[in-house]
Amino acid sequence: MPKPPIVKPKDLIKALKRKGFVIDHVSGSHYVMYNEDKILRAVIAYHNKPIKRKTVMSILKSANISVEELKNLL
Repeated sequence: MPKPPIVKPKDLIKALKRKGFVIDHVSGSHYVMYNEDKILRAVIAYHNKPIKRKTVMSILKSANISVEELKNLL
């Protein structure tokens, strides 16, 4: 499996929006994004530093997105 790119939370949120996710609500520094079509949810911690690769993989798994698809969305 290829390694996910190092990505900032702002860019990951934009990529998920392109995939059909919308911001459901914000709880503290965590953005909860939801896709009604596929009934999927992804939670992204919003900070100024890049997200760790393991965390990106976890978010992609919960959003049902592959690494290649994320690279295309960015």
